[in-house]
Amino acid sequence: MMETIKKFKFPMLIGLVFIVLAILAPVTAARSTQVTWDYFKEMALIMPPVFILMGLMEVWVPKDKIQLWLGSGSGIRGGLISLLLGTLPTGPLYVAFPMTATLLRKGASLSNMVIFLGSWAALKIPQLMVEIKFLGIPFTGLRFGLTLTALVLMGLIMEAVLGRHSVAGWLPPEDDEMMKK
Repeated sequence: MMETIKKFKFPMLIGLVFIVLAILAPVTAARSTQVTWDYFKEMALIMPPVFILMGLMEVWVPKDKIQLWLGSGSGIRGGLISLLLGTLPTGPLYVAFPMTATLLRKGASLSNMVIFLGSWAALKIPQLMVEIKFLGIPFTGLRFGLTLTALVLMGLIMEAVLGRHSVAGWLPPEDDEMMKK
């Protein structure tokens, strides 16, 4: 019983907060419940296709190709591929995390994954188009250049400080048979 309570302490704490909120501020509790429900529906629609795509990528894209294109020795080409992969999608950022974990497991460098996640968050092409419309090309170009420079520097610093060997400790162990593909 105590093990179950420890395992589910955070969901139980959130449930307790909802109950207290419902008693003390029912209007706020109703709004909070609606936001939670809307977020749950969004996640239920987005995450299954993401997991299917991650599974297909795990099987279809060989580890040696990821290491060649995005690994430590990929250099500028790997950074450009990471930038391109990050600027094209239009989904929310949490979709990129399972993809990043898969790429790291297959041998992508940490610096390229920082560029990938950062460009997904801040350099998406649709976002840039809206920015150009409202703020102009000079501002957008300057922000793009500064953001890209910061992403590259962050990636290089993280790679230098954390090193490639530490990534294995962040990710859950994988089936060795699948990792050889």
